[in-house]
Amino acid sequence: MTAPRAHRVILLQPEAPEKPAYGAPCNGCGVCCAHEPCPLGMVASRRLHGACAALVWRADEAVYRCGLIAEPERWLPRPLRRAAPLLARLARRYIAAGQGCDAHLDTEKG
Repeated sequence: MTAPRAHRVILLQPEAPEKPAYGAPCNGCGVCCAHEPCPLGMVASRRLHGACAALVWRADEAVYRCGLIAEPERWLPRPLRRAAPLLARLARRYIAAGQGCDAHLDTEKG
């Protein structure tokens, strides 16, 4: 007998798009990053669980974006801001940008 799946509430902007199907192109829903940070997000957030602190809501586009990609200099101390392009490339790799949704999460609007 398998254990029942735990339910967890993730608060997102009501205007955010619904989570795409697994493997479908990312649409900026924010579910994956609100659920848990990627390895680089763990460093930026200083946490292993919960929402990534670098998850950025773009009201003008009505989507979530990875702050480590969209504005990497914001997440680096001043002396390391020259490394912002490298951080953005690493973040793209960690979130598998362009590879499709990899969040095995069931969602419902509440």
